Amino acid sequence: MKPILFVCFFILLSSFSFSQSTDISNKETYLEGIKRELQIKWPENRTINLAYHGHSVPAGYFKTPIVNSFDSYSLLVLKGLKEIYPFAVVNSINTSIGGEDSESGQKRFKKEVLSHQPDILFIDYALNDRRIGLAASKKAWEKMIIKALKKNIKVILLTPSPDLKVNLTETGNELDLHRHQIIALAKKYEVGLVDSYRIFQNIQETCDCVKDYMSQGNHPNEKGHQLIATEILTYF
Repeated sequence: MKPILFVCFFILLSSFSFSQSTDISNKETYLEGIKRELQIKWPENRTINLAYHGHSVPAGYFKTPIVNSFDSYSLLVLKGLKEIYPFAVVNSINTSIGGEDSESGQKRFKKEVLSHQPDILFIDYALNDRRIGLAASKKAWEKMIIKALKKNIKVILLTPSPDLKVNLTETGNELDLHRHQIIALAKKYEVGLVDSYRIFQNIQETCDCVKDYMSQGNHPNEKGHQLIATEILTYF
């Protein structure tokens, strides 16, 4: 590991590990109320809104400029939910913009995300947040998390999916640093976490075949999106 990255990683882990006393929400209970509502039959039921806010990956970009919405993890989650909850009315809302980072996403958050009154909010910006750095991205994520929690919205944070230019097995790489920051935010605010990074890291460690789950260097293909969707569905 490069010396500078090691120092940054050590400082980051130290500040997160010892300053946070809370923990990530329990998967079995975090969405308990929403899961009950998803079982209610018409005419007593209501529409449950899921909002996905982030960059090109949740937006469904595959090999740019192709957008495969139906194979993106947001709609794969919707498909999975309908298999679990056949009576539910679920609205999948995608407010993601390709190429955007969390600073820009935070600026339009109230107008373009909260206006949809989501029951659950998924945030996925880490890949692009590398260009604005850890401090700026932390500030933007926290603003969105706090605003959502004030509206009693359940929040689930996603760690970064792969970039084939980054060695996922190298501790302290730039994506790993953002992953640890996102985990720390999930602990601090006791919200949900989907550790996409760890899923693909396991694949890299097992078979060195992450490329088989990618449509291009930084966009998963359907197989890659399905891995993320499957992990999201563990909350339901």
